[in-house]
Amino acid sequence: MTFEVQHTDNASDARTGLITTDHGKIKTPIFMPVGTAGTVKGVHFSELREQVNAQIILGNTYHLYLRPGLDILRRAGGLHGFNGWERPILTDSGGFQVFSLTGIRKLTEEGCTFQSHIDGSRHIFTPENVMDTERVIGADIMMALDECPPGQSDYQYAQKSLALTQRWLDRCIKRFNETEPLYGYHQSLFPIVQGCTYKDLRQEAAKFVADKEADGNAIGGLAVGEPTEVMYEMIEVVNEILPKDKPRYLMGVGTPQNILEAIERGVDMFDCVMPTRNGRNALLFTYNGTMNMRNKKWENDFTPIDSEGCDVDKVYSKAYLHHLFKAKELLAMQIGSIHNLAFYLRLVTDARQHIEQGDFVTWKKSVIERLGQRL
Repeated sequence: MTFEVQHTDNASDARTGLITTDHGKIKTPIFMPVGTAGTVKGVHFSELREQVNAQIILGNTYHLYLRPGLDILRRAGGLHGFNGWERPILTDSGGFQVFSLTGIRKLTEEGCTFQSHIDGSRHIFTPENVMDTERVIGADIMMALDECPPGQSDYQYAQKSLALTQRWLDRCIKRFNETEPLYGYHQSLFPIVQGCTYKDLRQEAAKFVADKEADGNAIGGLAVGEPTEVMYEMIEVVNEILPKDKPRYLMGVGTPQNILEAIERGVDMFDCVMPTRNGRNALLFTYNGTMNMRNKKWENDFTPIDSEGCDVDKVYSKAYLHHLFKAKELLAMQIGSIHNLAFYLRLVTDARQHIEQGDFVTWKKSVIERLGQRL
């Protein structure tokens, strides 16, 4: 995998770049739709390609490990072969999912023992077997196993957690270097910077990760309950240290406003379940603010969902989508998901264009307040 910085913004740390993988190129900044179990919920790949303009999607190690399981995935030729997506894929290590299973998991130096949310069966994730699992899934970008501590962790816990994450990272790198891709194309391993909301821990973590000279680096453990301004401060602290010639991936973030603020601070890659989850629940994002399509105000509004949006936005009216949600039709959730994903990709594409034009900060200021309005 290679990364080329193409443009930098004179008034901020925003930049555009190009990631090249064996499954294709990715223009940054980029938003990556979340395909937890090998599918972006309710959205066909043709729609992801042609309407959303997705360049890369995510899979999740925890969910894919449990179902369909590694034997099926290996026989299919990895996730690309199993689901038919021909563009790049990134896999989360499953750490966040495992550590959110409060009460049915146990953390040790060796790894994390947990019970399946599907059938209660017991499993263990270690740095070594997670690397093996991600080799079988076959994603272009693999994430290291880390502990994602709660956002309000005290300093002592955060320090202990970071030390464990760093020891696990060394084991992940060792196993990654001892193994080979299974399907004839290159895979990259991204370390994850943790440290909660403590500046010195984030600095220590960023230096530790930067020294590994990986193909790219991730920032984890944010947008988990801390104030928004603290999240932005931690991004600045970390990006001061992470190498500028490698892509920076902010995990699990977030709202359109979060994304623009993080781009301004030098982040290149994003993912979040928010566009699809909100879309399934009738909340649509637009440049003029958010729309709750269950609200009666849309009942007689026959204008397009978004006249500047994707094909789905132009074909269907607000009144029709309101009707579909009220009638609990499955198509409503599909339209909402496609619209929101297309908007997120449009947002990062527009950001890229304004970075290239040299007016990113001015443009961001002109749109960011409207994005948060309720229509």
